[in-house]
Amino acid sequence: MRVSLPATALLLASTASAGPAAYGLCQTGCAGVVMACYGAAGFTWGATLGATAPASILLCNSAFGVCCATCAGVLLMPTP
Repeated sequence: MRVSLPATALLLASTASAGPAAYGLCQTGCAGVVMACYGAAGFTWGATLGATAPASILLCNSAFGVCCATCAGVLLMPTP
C-alpha cells in the first residue's frame, strides 16, 4: 500500500502543540507576577539575597518555580 504525500501531511498536521508562542506568553506572565510579588514585599527582583532572604522572598521564588514548571507543560499541551 502506497501512502500519498498529501495524506501523510494531513496525518502529521492533525495534532498541534501550543508551541513556543504560548510558552513565551506563559513565562511572561510568570515574570510579571514574580515582579509584583517582589515589589509588594519591598524588594527588587533579581537582587540576590542568598541564605539571608526573608520568608516573603522565598515564597515569591517558590511560586515562580511552580509557575515556570506549569509553563513547561503548556509547551507540550496539544491545541485543538
